[in-house]
Amino acid sequence: MHRLIRRDLQTVRALAADVSAGLPGDDAAAAIQSLEVGGPLWQLKINCLQYCRFVHSHHRAESALLFPRLRLTNPALGPVVDKLEADHAEVSELLDDVSAAAADLASQEDPVARRRLAVALASLSTVLLAHLDYEEVHIADTLRSWAGWGW
Repeated sequence: MHRLIRRDLQTVRALAADVSAGLPGDDAAAAIQSLEVGGPLWQLKINCLQYCRFVHSHHRAESALLFPRLRLTNPALGPVVDKLEADHAEVSELLDDVSAAAADLASQEDPVARRRLAVALASLSTVLLAHLDYEEVHIADTLRSWAGWGW
């Protein structure tokens, strides 16, 4: 799953650069909307706006299913899980910022709206990549020790 998220973050970074370089607002909004059907993540048809909704859903599933099990099977991971949950809250805000900024730029071509979208996309990419790296480094050993998801 993380590999797919990373791949699509490359698209997000390229879009941020295009927005900064002057991509018209309608084109930027169309590019973001095209992500809904442009890759395997969006073909899951999560029922909401593209990538942002997918990541929201992925994080909700981790919080509900993965994190409680990590805490039970490896209590030493408590601080790691706390940080991952805090990361989820931060990423959630950034995802909402991207969606709102894209809508603003689509409704009115404005340099301030353009900059807001570029910053929101770049911030999302930076924070989400750091989160994925942290999660993989700190919980991989515990996940590998599981024989399965059964209790």
